[in-house]
Amino acid sequence: MTAPDDATSGQQLEPEWVRRKRLAAVFGDVLPEQTSDDRTARSSEVSGKGDEWYRDQVPPHHG
Repeated sequence: MTAPDDATSGQQLEPEWVRRKRLAAVFGDVLPEQTSDDRTARSSEVSGKGDEWYRDQVPPHHG
C-alpha cells in the first residue's frame, strides 16, 4: 500500500481562474495590463525632450 502525496491529499484541484484571483488578492497584480511599450506616446512626450535635443547635446569630439 502506498501513501498518498502530501500535496494532493485532501485537496481538490481549483480552477485556474480561482487560483489567479486568490493570488491577486494576496499579492496584487504582478504585471500591469498595459506596459510602456504598448502605449502610443512618443519618446519626446514621455521625457519632455525630443531626439533632436539629445543630438544637440552631443559634445563635438563625439561627432
